Amino acid sequence: MAGRAARGSGVEPVGTAVAIAVATLGIACFSAMDALMKGLSIAMGAYNALLWRTAAGAVIGGAVFVWRRQRWPSPPVLRLHLLRGTLAAAMAILFFWGLARVPLAQGIALSFVAPLVALYLAALLLKERIEPAAIAASVLGFAGVLVILGGQAEAGLGPEAFAGAVAILVSAILYAYNIVLMRRQALVAGPIEVAFFMSLIMTACFALAAPFLAFIPDAEHVPALAGAALLAFVSLMLLSWAYARAEAQHLAPVEYTAFIWASLFGLLIFGEAVRPLTLIGAAMIVGACLMAARRRPNGQGC
Repeated sequence: MAGRAARGSGVEPVGTAVAIAVATLGIACFSAMDALMKGLSIAMGAYNALLWRTAAGAVIGGAVFVWRRQRWPSPPVLRLHLLRGTLAAAMAILFFWGLARVPLAQGIALSFVAPLVALYLAALLLKERIEPAAIAASVLGFAGVLVILGGQAEAGLGPEAFAGAVAILVSAILYAYNIVLMRRQALVAGPIEVAFFMSLIMTACFALAAPFLAFIPDAEHVPALAGAALLAFVSLMLLSWAYARAEAQHLAPVEYTAFIWASLFGLLIFGEAVRPLTLIGAAMIVGACLMAARRRPNGQGC
């Protein structure tokens, strides 16, 4: 199925294992970017961190776009870029605002509810029937969220951390729709085009509030901003490449490797030890997502 879709879209087909490996590298780059952005969000606020990171990404992407002589997208594809870029802007500001207030691993674990939300979006938008196993998975995933929030309360992180967790959960709902758009976008646009227009449109969205909220970052933050922009651009290219060559159901589990990176970066950079309840809750959410993703007996994906 993935190979036929790849051939039909004009991209070279590759094995699913290769696509998974490339997507895993993309998630590793995104996780490193998350760690840099958490530090920047604490230092200069989520809005300014995102504004200058996406602006730097647009410059990098624009240079590559022109250098490779990429064609301007057709109106239908441009509308898809606008939709996903606008959605990503809202998703990012909520996520990084929340991430500045909760431990890195906890924030990533909470974001794992996105595939479960995607099930209900598929039912709403695509009129797919939600099976009993998917409902059971949703209950388990929601229980996992409660366990993580319970660990947060036990740790005494305070109301700011709770607000951050809620922001991340709302961001995860938006990301669920983003998963659907990512696959559609990857089949009609190349990785360079996707990465460039994502950065450009997100920058345009953030720039609307620039007269009221923006300020020039200190020189000490410039290397981290440039690094985050480069990591985001490379990650978007890698994930776009992978999603054009394999179905989302095969690549979705790769998202969970982000928890490993988040735990490592959180410990090494921010001194955040992973609490037992966070591990338990993350395992429950991941288990719920894998339960929901099991293939039906007739060979059709759920």
